[in-house]
Amino acid sequence: MTLKEAMSRRSTIDWDRVRTTSDEDMARQAREDGTEAPDDLGAAYPTPGTVRRQMGMTQASIATLIGVPVATWRNWEQGRVRLDPAVRTLLRVLWREPDAVRRAMEAA
Repeated sequence: MTLKEAMSRRSTIDWDRVRTTSDEDMARQAREDGTEAPDDLGAAYPTPGTVRRQMGMTQASIATLIGVPVATWRNWEQGRVRLDPAVRTLLRVLWREPDAVRRAMEAA
């Protein structure tokens, strides 16, 4: 299928269902899918999306905070690329000490 053919197809997304999905529904679905980190801080590392939501930031703002392109953050959050050990460590620090990271990055 060409891009033109794909773009001409009718969307199969149920936008009414998307709009009526609550935050609680999304959290439950993430837990069921295994895409959400456990609530306890003893987890090996939280997911990028979990960290971002906990910090109340957009993808663009958290990418700016840590100094990576927003596309890189999106790739991490959407699971397109495997997280290397340094990224997993950064996520754990962001999860446990978000204010310390903010202070450190402001000083840079």
